Amino acid sequence: MASSSGALRLVEAKGLVKRYPGFSLQSVNLTVDAGEIVGFVGANGAGKSTTIKALLGLIPVDGGLSSLLGVPSEKLAQPCGASVKEQVGVVFDTVSLPEHLRVADVGRMLSHAYDGWDGSLFGKYADEFGLDARKQVKDLSRGMGMKLSLACALSHRAQLLVLDEATAGLDPMAREEVLDILRGFVAEPGRGILMSSHITSDLERIADRIVCIDGGRVLFDLPKDAITDAMGVARCRKSDFERIVSSSLIPNDEFRYLMHDYGIDVLVPDRYAFSRAMPEIPCDRMTIDDYLALVLKGGVR
Repeated sequence: MASSSGALRLVEAKGLVKRYPGFSLQSVNLTVDAGEIVGFVGANGAGKSTTIKALLGLIPVDGGLSSLLGVPSEKLAQPCGASVKEQVGVVFDTVSLPEHLRVADVGRMLSHAYDGWDGSLFGKYADEFGLDARKQVKDLSRGMGMKLSLACALSHRAQLLVLDEATAGLDPMAREEVLDILRGFVAEPGRGILMSSHITSDLERIADRIVCIDGGRVLFDLPKDAITDAMGVARCRKSDFERIVSSSLIPNDEFRYLMHDYGIDVLVPDRYAFSRAMPEIPCDRMTIDDYLALVLKGGVR
């Protein structure tokens, strides 16, 4: 299946609904095209993991459609979905490998599970990640466990990676190493990544798009550069705030602000135009965390 831009569509969800007591996914739309890294963000309990499990066919849904590599998610658990699962590398936020196995045993076991398993590639990643082949899974730290899971996901020639908090528990140097590997992965033709993370600085480094879910609904789906390159945060006093409001520089439907003890933060859609119009008011580059705070918690006009 191709997207409107002609790129191969690797992930697609249309109107996805999943109901639980006290929570539901509500008509979630989500796509990942070949060549893309899509960052999936939201607070704990917002619906990220539920969406990912639905996409992978691990839970039944109550409405909508979803597919991976053109195959409906509900068929992934069937024999006809085996070839697609070969092409999908998955890392959850907990290590889902038998605890008694040694690292070397994991590689041997998965060589029987995946036709495309590359033992030499697994060994290469194990060495790069500093994984001791003799250690049992149960004796690995959280960070080393995540490295083992990543090594597994990257070693069966997958076309799509689905990562649910895969960099959690890694120190900054290890995260940078993993991000470099992910950049290299998606640089190969036909590949893409869906990556949920609370570490938004990681997404600022590598993501092409940011999708935010809140209360089971997709709140926004934007190119990452539209947030971090174009937008800004005006750091102002109350008198500055009143001037911004009365200037009409920011359309009413885009006006978001957060009040602090030390001043007021205002979401600026175009920080370059704002700085030309009001150079005396500091306007910082927008981070993904800034944008999330302003959109999720900010006041509106």
